[in-house]
Amino acid sequence: MASRLDSIYAKLYARFGAQHWWPGDSPFEVAVGAILTQNTNWQNVEKAIRNLKKNKLLKADKLYKIRQQRLASLIRPAGYYNIKAKRLKNFLDFLFHSYGGDINKMSRKNTLVLRQELLSVNGIGPETADSILLYALAKPVFVVDAYTKRILTRHGLVKEGATYEEVQDLFLGNLKQNTKLFNEYHALLVRLAKDFCLKKIGKCQICPLG
Repeated sequence: MASRLDSIYAKLYARFGAQHWWPGDSPFEVAVGAILTQNTNWQNVEKAIRNLKKNKLLKADKLYKIRQQRLASLIRPAGYYNIKAKRLKNFLDFLFHSYGGDINKMSRKNTLVLRQELLSVNGIGPETADSILLYALAKPVFVVDAYTKRILTRHGLVKEGATYEEVQDLFLGNLKQNTKLFNEYHALLVRLAKDFCLKKIGKCQICPLG
């Protein structure tokens, strides 16, 4: 399995190159983006983040202080804005109560302990928690999303309906625990799914994985 996963990575990297993901000017911005991207595409998230930057509010202390209704109006382009505003507020409450509002302090915490803390925050599930850990805090965890499951299922690496943990364990148990590798691998899988391994009908005949 390890050699199979290594082969997939090599083929994808040779085809697409480095993806430079996750885009963001700070760990906090990346964490905010991870919450906003739930159930929407990145283009919509970018619009919401631009709104926050335009109003000079993309800082933990400022978002912590503004009213939830105001936050919802600013992140409206990301969709489900009332729900996401509440989730952002929940995350900010956690950040300030547990780490004094300093996201850099979070990076010093044991990965497994921090993951459980994030999962205890209402509105943060495994994918969002792992995105924050990997992309914002440079922790060696593998992010699993619908794209990842689709690709692995179609290539017979996991069974249909495999759980998040089962898919994640496939990577964690067969690859080196390396933040840069996990970052790039996940980004490449997303690229493959968007360009070739489409939801309804995949472009299998021209897929980089053959």
